[in-house]
Amino acid sequence: MPATPAEPPPPAPPYDPELAAAAAELRRTTPDTAEVDMVPALREAVAAYPEVTDDQLTAGGAWRVEEDDADGVPVLVCRPTAPAPGPLPFLCALHGGGMIVGDRRAGVLDPLTYARELGCAVVSVDYRLAPEYPHPAPVEDCLTALSWTLGEGAAAHGLDPDRSVLHGTSAGGGLAAGAALLARDRGVRLPAALMLLSPMLDDRNDSLSARQLAGCGVWDRAANEAGWAALLGRAAGGPGVPPYAAPARARDLSGLPPLYLDVGSAETFRDEGAAFASRVWGAGGRAELHVWPGAFHGSDGLVPGARISRAARAARLDWLRRVLELSG
Repeated sequence: MPATPAEPPPPAPPYDPELAAAAAELRRTTPDTAEVDMVPALREAVAAYPEVTDDQLTAGGAWRVEEDDADGVPVLVCRPTAPAPGPLPFLCALHGGGMIVGDRRAGVLDPLTYARELGCAVVSVDYRLAPEYPHPAPVEDCLTALSWTLGEGAAAHGLDPDRSVLHGTSAGGGLAAGAALLARDRGVRLPAALMLLSPMLDDRNDSLSARQLAGCGVWDRAANEAGWAALLGRAAGGPGVPPYAAPARARDLSGLPPLYLDVGSAETFRDEGAAFASRVWGAGGRAELHVWPGAFHGSDGLVPGARISRAARAARLDWLRRVLELSG
C-alpha cells in the first residue's frame, strides 16, 4: 500500500552503479534545506560557471547563431550554416533552473547536441524568472515565443512549423506542458510534438518519489518547494493553482501533441512525470514514457558516458527522428 505523507517513505531506489559516485558527491555538497531567499546566492553560484561562448554554439562556423525578439521575449536562433533544401525542422527549447535561474544560452547546449545530430534548428527562449516575475509571466513568455516561432519566426529563419518540437527540461519541461495547455485552451497553434525531460509539473510536492528522494541528489524536495514558492508564493501546494502553472493540476489532458517524457527512477520528479504520461494515455493521447533505472535528476548531463545516460540520449534521438520525419 502506498505511503501517505504522514508515514516515512520506503527506501529510495538504488542508483545505477555508474552514477552512484556522482550521486554521493552531490549529496555531500548539496544543502539540506532551500528557501526562496537563497535565490540571489544560487544565481551568484550559477554566474560563476564559465559563460557559454559563441565558439561553443557555432561549432567552428558550422552553425549560425542569431539573437532575435519574439514579440518581446528574447530568443536565440541556432541553425546549420550549410544551405538547406527547404524549411528546417526545429526544437523550441525551454531551459531548466527551477523557475529561478537559467538563460537561453546555457539552456541551448543540450538541445543543440540533438539538433546537430539531426540537422535541425533550435530556438532557445529567455523567459522571465521567479520570484521577480511569478506566474503567469514565465508561461506567458513561453507561449508568446512558441507562437512567434511557429509563425513570424519560422518565416524569418526558414523553419518548418509542421515539424516542430517544444522541448523543455526540468522547470522548462513544466513550462512546456503549461504552454501547450494554454495554447490548446486559447485555440492557438500547437507544436507538432512535446519533449519533456524530468519535467517540474506538480506544486504539491507530495509524491512518493519526492518523499523517497528528500535530501538526495539534484533538486530534492526542499529545493522543489523553494522553486514552487518562488513561482506561486503562498498559493503553492494549496487549492486553486492553475494548470498552466502546475500542469499536473490539469483535469483534462486531451488534445495535446504527441509527447515524449523521461525521468529517472531515483529523482524527485519520477512519479509526477509517470502519472502525467499515464493521464495523457487515459485522455486518448499519444505519449512515450521512459523511466531510466537508477538515474537521478540531470544525471545524463553530469555523467554522459554512463551506459544508462547514452541509452537515454539514444532513445530521445530516435523519437525526434520519428516525430520530425527524419532518416538516419
